[in-house]
Amino acid sequence: MANEGQWRRCSACKKPIALGSMYWTCNVSTCNRKRTGLVFCTVSCWEVHLPGANHREAWAVEQTAPLSSGEETRPVSREQRKGGQRRIVRTESSGKAAPEIPSEVLIVASRLKEYIRARSGFNTSDRVLSPLSDIVRRVCDEAIKNATREGRMTVLDRDLPAE
Repeated sequence: MANEGQWRRCSACKKPIALGSMYWTCNVSTCNRKRTGLVFCTVSCWEVHLPGANHREAWAVEQTAPLSSGEETRPVSREQRKGGQRRIVRTESSGKAAPEIPSEVLIVASRLKEYIRARSGFNTSDRVLSPLSDIVRRVCDEAIKNATREGRMTVLDRDLPAE
């Protein structure tokens, strides 16, 4: 390296990462390839690369830079050093504000009107769509809670509340 005591530079802010110091990597394999080799001086710098990376699920992994600048020296992860694993998962509070929940209409108006007309011969006001969407949101929220309680990240039909 050009500077003595410097291992590499942060991929986001370009600050030097000293030999033997802590740094962060992305857990996603495409960020850790030899050609890419992204390293970050802080978790904040790691978060900077997320919007362009389009990872489905990612976390920062704490690692330690090599103690010498030899080419054959490989970084030592914290797990190898201390026997434990530490990862930082990005949460809503760790960067940006929580995403806004959409409040648009969830009901297909033409299908609802078609159903009501076929069932009863009645017409349907457009003002029905918003309150009906609110009911669907409440049912979905309950289903999300049920799936979370069972440790799943997929909402299944059995998660919907009984009528």
